[in-house]
Amino acid sequence: MIRCGPEICTSLEAGSSREWLVTNGLGGFASSTVCGLNTRRYHGLLVAALHPPVGRMVMLSKLEETVIVNGRTYELGVNRYPGAVHPQGHRYLVEFYLDPTPVWVYRIEEVTVIKRLRMADGENSTCIEYESNAPIDLELRPLIAFRDYHSTVRENGTLSLPAYSHEDSTCIRIEPYDVPMFLHHPAQAEIEPTGHWYLNFEYEVERARGLDFREDLFQPFVLRFASTQHVRIIASAERRPADNAASPSGPFLVKRGDKKTILAGYHWFADWGRDAMIALPGLTLLKDARPEIARDILETFAQASNQGMLPNRFTDNANEAPEYNTADATLWMFEAVRLYLERTGDREFIQSRLLPKLVEIIDWHVRGTRYGIRVDPNDGLLSCGADGVQLTWMDAKVGDWVVTPRRGKPVEIQALWYNALCVMQQFRPRYEQLAAQCRASFRARFWNHSEGCLLDCIGDASIRPNQVFTLSLGYTMVPQQESLRILAVIERDLLTPMGLRTLSPRDPNYRGRYRGGVLERDGAYHQGTVWPWLLGPFLRAYVRAHDGSEAARAQARLWMQHLERHRVEEAGLGYVSEIADGDAPHRPGGCIAQAWSVAELLRAKEEIG
Repeated sequence: MIRCGPEICTSLEAGSSREWLVTNGLGGFASSTVCGLNTRRYHGLLVAALHPPVGRMVMLSKLEETVIVNGRTYELGVNRYPGAVHPQGHRYLVEFYLDPTPVWVYRIEEVTVIKRLRMADGENSTCIEYESNAPIDLELRPLIAFRDYHSTVRENGTLSLPAYSHEDSTCIRIEPYDVPMFLHHPAQAEIEPTGHWYLNFEYEVERARGLDFREDLFQPFVLRFASTQHVRIIASAERRPADNAASPSGPFLVKRGDKKTILAGYHWFADWGRDAMIALPGLTLLKDARPEIARDILETFAQASNQGMLPNRFTDNANEAPEYNTADATLWMFEAVRLYLERTGDREFIQSRLLPKLVEIIDWHVRGTRYGIRVDPNDGLLSCGADGVQLTWMDAKVGDWVVTPRRGKPVEIQALWYNALCVMQQFRPRYEQLAAQCRASFRARFWNHSEGCLLDCIGDASIRPNQVFTLSLGYTMVPQQESLRILAVIERDLLTPMGLRTLSPRDPNYRGRYRGGVLERDGAYHQGTVWPWLLGPFLRAYVRAHDGSEAARAQARLWMQHLERHRVEEAGLGYVSEIADGDAPHRPGGCIAQAWSVAELLRAKEEIG
């Protein structure tokens, strides 16, 4: 159980820097901070996925909660306004814990009030319950946004009043625009119409990110409960919510149509091909295996392939076509297929459902597909790149500026291509010669003699973590002695307690802090910023290069310890962040819950033991 005591709960700084997240298996979620202060535009008690897993809308931003004990009024909420924090309900918060969903414990005079939150599985519904050890009067003021989760809303005249109507004695329909939310409540509630705008909420994390950080929220009515010890409220996009279960245990595994997919991260990512293929083994193929979900995900992306390419990402708009602008997402699928076969032995599924697509993908890569992705017939290596596009996972772009273009023959693309050819040899032996040519050319052209490691691209000696994939995939082109030298360089220049840096600090282009506006953050995104997910491939490569020795495993476990502490003590509680600063103390940033970060930590813990 993850728990925060009063030393964290009553501190505005500590309580607002730790976030909780509950999901519903559709792409929807509820999320905020331990102390209840919304610091992001993505925070809300009901963020519904109206076109799963996308179309996400912040419906219910928060509930302003007032408890009346012995005639005295206590407000439990926490809001930041220009120059002020009001109210300051965190002063009454003595405990917060995840069990597995959030629980808050407030102490008010002699009364203990416990609040619990959960979401229904497979439904855009959030249930909030209040219990007390003595009768209290409770007032709840819903603050609604009804806007796309990437935006903010300001006081406006287009909101139609009254914004709500009574469906029956226990259900209120709230419909300020054209999408309804239903608030289900106990019959004894007294309902007072209001219609107030609360102005100028400030979201501190958005301010730090250089984005719009002020918002106005609308309060349509007040719910009052007299002399009660138990109240349950359900905010839902459904007229009759099932309220059937707590949040699903796998927050990244969500529905897309009648299949499953993987959301790359919360709060703002949709399903990305690269992230899904990398995260799939750790989320679906470990000891508590869910091979049927792995099959769903592989089929979802295979069916969406086009001209031999998996989608880089599905967009937030369900009506828009996927984007096909990645050189590596497609190749990562072959590693996911290899691991699926290794873990399940299910050769029949691959042959009947995936193999035609896999053959088609290889053929497209040999003859050439989008953005110059094609096999160079002279050396058997895979080339990629075109003006103005970023095709590898180091994909930051600001306007026309491609921060890390890596055009030509990136090192991990060759590792993935060779691995794909070797995987396919199990089904089509004809790929053996192409694999052999790739291996020979790679061995001849990628050694960085000055540093004793691998080039990042042919002609680019930057020390980056991409070379680790030549050692961590199922099939490798690098002999053991060279592997040890490569790992020593990575350990020296790139390894941190939070993962691997994306560029050596000795490089003049190194950026050690990920902060500021969009230009500053994207300029650092792959220029030194640490990515926790890279620790998984590094640890696998390290243990493999040391012949799986117990000493190597013990060292790997030590390297994992900090990341495990991060998971339970900071940022998104129970999850692993997307990134961290390259410079100490390696402050976490980006998404609070990143699928491949979580998946790679889980996989490393199981494989290394």
